[in-house]
Amino acid sequence: MKVSIIGAGSMFTRALAVDILTIEGLDGGVFALVDIDAGRLELARQLVEMAVAKTGKNWQVIASTDRREVIGDSDFVINQIEVSGLATVRLDYEIPLKYGVKQCIGDTLGPGGLFKTLRTLPPWLEIVRDIEDLAPNAIILNYTNPMSAVVLATTRVTDLPIVGLCHSVQGSSKQLADMLEVPYEELKWECAGINHMAWFTTLEHKGRDMYPVLKEKAKDPEFLARDPVRLDAMLYLGAFVTESSGHFSEYIPYYRKRQDLIDKHCGQGYNGETGFYANNWPTWRARNDREIQAFVSGEKEFTLQRSHEYAAVIIEAVFKNEPRVIYGSVKNTGLIENLPQDGIVEVACLINRNGINPCYFGRLPEHLAALNRSNMAFFELAVEAVLQKDREMAMRALMVDPLTAAVCSLGEIKAMFDELFEAQRDYIAELK
Repeated sequence: MKVSIIGAGSMFTRALAVDILTIEGLDGGVFALVDIDAGRLELARQLVEMAVAKTGKNWQVIASTDRREVIGDSDFVINQIEVSGLATVRLDYEIPLKYGVKQCIGDTLGPGGLFKTLRTLPPWLEIVRDIEDLAPNAIILNYTNPMSAVVLATTRVTDLPIVGLCHSVQGSSKQLADMLEVPYEELKWECAGINHMAWFTTLEHKGRDMYPVLKEKAKDPEFLARDPVRLDAMLYLGAFVTESSGHFSEYIPYYRKRQDLIDKHCGQGYNGETGFYANNWPTWRARNDREIQAFVSGEKEFTLQRSHEYAAVIIEAVFKNEPRVIYGSVKNTGLIENLPQDGIVEVACLINRNGINPCYFGRLPEHLAALNRSNMAFFELAVEAVLQKDREMAMRALMVDPLTAAVCSLGEIKAMFDELFEAQRDYIAELK
């Protein structure tokens, strides 16, 4: 078993390595760690070696800033790269703010999501070409945002199997069980849509529809404040969505187009705080580095506790041929009938020795599908702009973005795009 982790300096590496090492019966293999930051790569190497030592298993850890040296013959390649994030995070936030676009996260849609796409895809597609060359039998597990854009671009350039992995479906389903005060294992639910905007279309407990219960609870202002945008939207749209209020508020035109709406509906932190990501990302990154150093030095106790991430679930199901179900972002091959058939959707996937087997869902309620399609149109334009190196197409992606269009005129959107482009020209030089 060989697992390569690209962007190994990421905060995900510790959890993913521990998850893989705690798979029963998988007693040996190779971790190949890659990061262009040599310092963070060395910390990641030491951390993974500590995890291996704690398990007593026979795993080798190799690491290089040159991915071609180490990824050959990988069974799985985990992508978690962050491209020029520290250099551009304030630009992604502050320039749109001048035009009235007030982002909370800005890593998926909107101006921030667009320019993250433009920065991320070119180097990622070079990595994909190396995987094709050196590890042609690998399965790609993607954790990098913008999830739909990264997976969509990959499907347009290669036949390598890829699945986008998030934690919003499993996290939100557990959150719903907690909100409804029912045991998680007794909550029956179905979920489908796109990453960060998948919908719980069924929510039942022992045959009882739990949506009337959730709607009644959401009338209580104190309860509503727990997840204000998602719960408010559920009252009108009839379904709870998978991503946090802060993320979700950016993907639709209703909550962030005026300050009074932000004040009314958006809370602090991931509940919708303006500038939350830009103001905190550098601090989070530095704190993660300090935490890794604390583990490596022995200052902080290192434990082998399994997370709820899907990567190890997939690896275990393939390795043992013990079928498991995960939720992943995959190409829509008729899986959701009323979403674009060459786009990326998030659905249940059966995992076994044959790899990723997406499951048919059917049709979403049409109003929910329409909201998904608005986001998918943005991803289509943004991805094709990179593939065709077309600056004008990238600008038009921003023109169809729901939040940006709710705030700005077409002329203002062009001016904003041009200013962002000039500020980040060094990171998106391939666009013409």
